[in-house]
Amino acid sequence: MKTMRQAGILSVILGAVLLAAPARPQQKPAAAPAPPPTIASALNTELGLVEREVVSAAEAMPEEKYSFAPTSGEFKGVRTFGQQALHIAAANFMFAGLINGEKPDMEAAERGPAGVTTKAQIVQYLKDSFAAAHKAVGTVTPENAVTLLPNAPFPLVNTRLGTASFISAHCMDHYGQMVEYLRMNGIVPPASRPRS
Repeated sequence: MKTMRQAGILSVILGAVLLAAPARPQQKPAAAPAPPPTIASALNTELGLVEREVVSAAEAMPEEKYSFAPTSGEFKGVRTFGQQALHIAAANFMFAGLINGEKPDMEAAERGPAGVTTKAQIVQYLKDSFAAAHKAVGTVTPENAVTLLPNAPFPLVNTRLGTASFISAHCMDHYGQMVEYLRMNGIVPPASRPRS
């Protein structure tokens, strides 16, 4: 009798301990290891960061301000906000083509297509240009990274690696100008806003 009672008390205590014990989280199965980075993936990661900043800036400026260019100070003849975005996009297409072995049209890269004039058209053209740039950058391999390109317009972009890396540098040069234009119009660039 005493043994059964002790066993019962022990069962109650053991049950209480088990109920009070924190539940162990179920372990998730181990994820497959990420593939090692490649030249193309490293370049595309950087390009993706640049793309987010440039596109968000283009989207942040109201359409009526796309024709804005500073007038006070040394700004004679500078591109308008819309022209900055359009130039980035046209140059992205040109650089992507260069990586793919095409002959660049330097004049077109300066201005972009004549029919692209509204904010919606420019933003879409900009997004499409980054898609083309990502695709071209994705073709850079250790075997072809520093092979000389036959149609290089200047030495800085005479290899796929040099051209792919220059896309981001070129974008950020013009992005800096777009940021100034946004701030001159009382708009904080999305990339500079506090994170929630």
